[in-house]
Amino acid sequence: MSDESIRSVLLDQQAQDGARAIAELSGRDHHDLFVVLGSGLAHALDAVIDAPDSQRRSFALSDIPGVEAPVADGHVNTIHSVRVGALNVLIALGRTHLYEGVSPACVTACSRAAAATGVHTALLCNANGCVRQWQLGDVMAIDDHLNFSGYSPFNGPTFVDVTGVWNRELTDILAQHCQRRGIYACMRGPEYQTLAEGRWLMSTGADCVGMSTVMEAITLHALGVRVCGMSVVSDLSFADAPTDPNAVVEAAAAASTTIESGFRAICSYE
Repeated sequence: MSDESIRSVLLDQQAQDGARAIAELSGRDHHDLFVVLGSGLAHALDAVIDAPDSQRRSFALSDIPGVEAPVADGHVNTIHSVRVGALNVLIALGRTHLYEGVSPACVTACSRAAAATGVHTALLCNANGCVRQWQLGDVMAIDDHLNFSGYSPFNGPTFVDVTGVWNRELTDILAQHCQRRGIYACMRGPEYQTLAEGRWLMSTGADCVGMSTVMEAITLHALGVRVCGMSVVSDLSFADAPTDPNAVVEAAAAASTTIESGFRAICSYE
């Protein structure tokens, strides 16, 4: 399938309707940068969103056709359109996950609508379970991913080249602000991994694991958007205590300074 054919499949009528809704609700005819903030990260860019010169326009994610209100803890049904320097930036404070029983098309609806508004760069952020001996609150620049979710954004003989999903230049920039750099593994969830699965993930080369981001990244890359990401260590897979979802959100929130620093670096590069 040609690149143009892939675009026509992904930027369907729903995505076009979503882009029009974003334009109407934000008062901006295009956007340059798309940011998704995951579990516990909704306030990571408050300084950007609340800046006097941000010209903020805020509305519900679920106001965008095809986009559902997030249901996971630490996610908020809000998207902001802000001005950062010369850039129009969309900042989503939550996302939808495969484990909610929805399709990949639903998971990627916001990303596809954002791409239809003209964004050329995306910064995807999430919280993870770490399979390495790292520290809670460490932020990892995402070098690459392993898709163990059993899902793809595509059906049929699409055969998108995913070797370059994560933009090297942008990742190099983020790595200067993050404590770690590595591989993000995606599993469907909603259950967290077993100890055996954690050992297996480590053997595959994964550094951390989560339940999001990869569907969005593949989709945006297929649409010609440059993709980069940051993943916050919010759970240690080999800790003695069971994973506490509330602790995951709290650990992610503690990494806000790093997330903001990485975001500003990407904006400066743009």
